[in-house]
Amino acid sequence: MKNYILSLALCFITFTSFSQETYIVNGTSYELKTEVTGTIDLLWNIIDGKYRYFAKKGDAIVELTNTKDSNKKYKEEYKTILEGITPEASSSASKVKLTLESLRDYIEAYNASVDPDYITSTNAKLLTRFSVIGGVTNSPFVNNPDNVSNPVFGAEFEFSEAISLPRHSIYFQGKQVVATDKFDYSATQFIVGYRFRIINKEAFNFYASLDLAQYVFTKTEGVIVNNQDQFEMGHIKENGFEAPFTFGVGADIKLSETSFLSITYNELFALLLENEGNFSTSFAIGYKFKL
Repeated sequence: MKNYILSLALCFITFTSFSQETYIVNGTSYELKTEVTGTIDLLWNIIDGKYRYFAKKGDAIVELTNTKDSNKKYKEEYKTILEGITPEASSSASKVKLTLESLRDYIEAYNASVDPDYITSTNAKLLTRFSVIGGVTNSPFVNNPDNVSNPVFGAEFEFSEAISLPRHSIYFQGKQVVATDKFDYSATQFIVGYRFRIINKEAFNFYASLDLAQYVFTKTEGVIVNNQDQFEMGHIKENGFEAPFTFGVGADIKLSETSFLSITYNELFALLLENEGNFSTSFAIGYKFKL
């Protein structure tokens, strides 16, 4: 397992290194990533722990800055810079924020307005997020007499339209409920679901989730018939497809331009599964980042 994680990390580092190029800006050399390519390129990177953004038009590169004056008020120089290099733009840069998504939207809109053959990232690809999660669940839709909560962990791919602050998304999730001495029940779940962001801000969003379909492998302790046709305690293994329409809620808290802290409260109720008498205590916390 450690070797597998190390291999993934090395692949990610290798990919990142190939996606960067060296640029000279005002006599200083920077390793920058390319976010947008067109009449104007949008370049960026995290330098000395800070996000730095640059616009490239032809051979000229300028940094998009937002310094403070003597009264500690932001001067928003980047807006003036953007309007200076996009004189043909139909929209003002007054509402542009110094974030990767906001800058990308503005520059792509400009590139599309001056180049009829330009294809924006919105049309070219989906926005993909990957997350790893861990938490506890009392598995409220299975028989759990003592209402015991077991550990659960998993991973998720979430897909949405490649726009700033998308409200709708589809997710593919894999979860593993781990059996314990107190509740000998385990489950492997592969889930397809839909998510709607009720509150959708740049720094925070709150959403409702609906598990539309899942394939489940379960193992639990119960009475079985052995090879001598006698009853004894053993493990019952089952698997099958379900369309539970299970509801949950969650929130993403922005940590950086590309990462979020994810908190979810799952299995609140289901349209097509019967609760076995225990109110849901299915909580999870995770780390989500954009791919």
